[in-house]
Amino acid sequence: MRVLYLLNVSNSSRLAADSGFTFADMLTPALTDVGAEVTVASPVPAGDARVHFVPTISPSTKYRARFDPGMDALVTLIRDRQPEVVVANQIEAAPAIRAALVEAGADAQIAGYCHYLPFSFTDTGVLELDPAMNDSSLGRSVLLAFAAGLAACDRLLVHSSTAASWTTVVAARTGVDLGDKLHIVPAPRDVRLVRDPADITPPEGRVTGIYNHRLYRHYGTARFTQLARRLVAEAPVRLMVMDLFGTRSPERIRLDPSPERHLEQLATMDGVTIASDRGDRIRYRNLLAGAHFGIAPFRPGCPWSMSVIDCQAMGLPVIGPRTGWLAEHIDNELLFDTDDQAVQIVERLATDAEFYLVHAKRAYTSTADLTPDVVAARYLEAIK
Repeated sequence: MRVLYLLNVSNSSRLAADSGFTFADMLTPALTDVGAEVTVASPVPAGDARVHFVPTISPSTKYRARFDPGMDALVTLIRDRQPEVVVANQIEAAPAIRAALVEAGADAQIAGYCHYLPFSFTDTGVLELDPAMNDSSLGRSVLLAFAAGLAACDRLLVHSSTAASWTTVVAARTGVDLGDKLHIVPAPRDVRLVRDPADITPPEGRVTGIYNHRLYRHYGTARFTQLARRLVAEAPVRLMVMDLFGTRSPERIRLDPSPERHLEQLATMDGVTIASDRGDRIRYRNLLAGAHFGIAPFRPGCPWSMSVIDCQAMGLPVIGPRTGWLAEHIDNELLFDTDDQAVQIVERLATDAEFYLVHAKRAYTSTADLTPDVVAARYLEAIK
């Protein structure tokens, strides 16, 4: 099978913070291992030397990635590579890919991977637009472009049951018939970030927690900051907050300055340390290994989180709000609805060795089926 994998890299200067790139870097060699001929079209190469690479221009903003797919380049690329399957990792670009296939005279299938959902649903079923995609009220247009992308795809892949449910509802509300083309294929865990829980020792009365998520406003960073104050004041805990972006471009800061503002605020808190992996996955592994537990993001209706999987594969219990995919994936004893409950859970992780070790093992086990070879087999089955 000849696969053309279209990869939008949102932060080429800090690839470690780009979950789509990490996904491709783990997945594409595993697809090659099972006989696929893979070409990655991307601003930077992903995968090993066996994976073909065609350089593309990185969109300067998240809106260009959705509304300016570059038809001329797509037609040329399709004619050159003659794919049997085109993977659209930006769902909104799928109609343009379909048009490019028509223009190029190609009959390849389009497999869309919904890495990111520009919407979520409340517990009462109310659809909410993602504020990250709603500058100048663009959110409704992004949602409709997403629905158009669903219609243009032959196969659709999502990370989780939560994402599948939400995508199905949006498709129905926008008149798109998904038929049998929706498949759940979780992302692979990073093979560099795996630790046997047998090698983990329980904390001795004090724990270090790590928050390794993007500090955007829409990730619920203000809500995390509120909890962080409680944890460092009332529980035997120190917190390590990851600065995943480093210095961002002026264009990105102009669109959303919230990461810089939140980082500055968190840096002034006693008991909180700001850490950076400097884009080095080994350094990142060492930072995770130095922590005892992770904290999930407070992003409303989170459909999946690579950073949560990173912690769990390293045997770190992850605590999180009872919402979205987090409620589907994280052990019920580590979910909370209030700050009081979160403080109680952390205190128990710090002082109850048996409780800690049980959840360290459960965290690791929850990622056991996310090895690249297992995910690649599911991926190929889904896109056939």
